[in-house]
Amino acid sequence: MMRILVADDDFLTRQMIETLLIKWGYDVITSCNGNEAWNILKDENGPRLAILDWMMPEMDGAEICRKVRQELPRSEMICLILLTSKGHKEDIVEGLKAGANDYITKPFNHEELQVRVQNARQMIDLQSALAARVKELEEAMAHIKILRGFLPICSYCKKIRNDQNYWQQLEIYLAAHSDVQFSHGICPECYQKYVKPELEELKRMNKSVRETENAATE
Repeated sequence: MMRILVADDDFLTRQMIETLLIKWGYDVITSCNGNEAWNILKDENGPRLAILDWMMPEMDGAEICRKVRQELPRSEMICLILLTSKGHKEDIVEGLKAGANDYITKPFNHEELQVRVQNARQMIDLQSALAARVKELEEAMAHIKILRGFLPICSYCKKIRNDQNYWQQLEIYLAAHSDVQFSHGICPECYQKYVKPELEELKRMNKSVRETENAATE
C-alpha cells in the first residue's frame, strides 16, 4: 500500500484529504506544519508522494519542494503535489520551478484530487521500474570481467599464456576471464583451407575402399 504525506495547517482540509485517500486505498500520514513535513520526507523510508499546502507555518510547501530537490539523494523518486489557493499562472509556475510535480488549487474537486494522485502514483511506479532496471544493468555490468593489458599469445597455435605461466586455448582463457560463451563454427576461409581438403581426401579413401572391395569380389 502506497503511503502519502498530507501536510496542511488547516485541520478540516487535512482531515478531508486524509479521509478521501484512505477511502481510495492509500496509507496516509499527516502533518500540520512545514518543519514536521520536511522531517518526514527526509527520512530514508519516508513516503514517496506528498500533498503539501503552499501556505504553512515554519516552512511553506514551495520551500519544502526546493529542499527536497536540493538536499535529498532520492529526490527524483519523490512526487510532490502543491495544494494552493494561488491560482494565477505565475504562482503555478513558481511552484513548479520550486520542484513540485503537480498542483491542485483550492477549493479542489474530489475527482480532480483522485486523478492527480493516480497520475502521481503511475509516475512513481514507472520510476520504480526504471530504477529496478538500472540496478539490474549495474549488477550485470559488475559481473563482466574486462580484459586489459598485453596477453602473450602463440603465433602458431594461438594459445594464450595465463597468469600461472600455463598455455591455454583461447576460448578457455576468455571463458575464465569474462562472461563470454562460445558457439563453435567454421569460417569460410578455414573451410576451404582445412575442411574441404579433408572431405575430398575422405571421399578418395572411400572410393579406393569400394574399388578394392569390388576387385576382391570379381
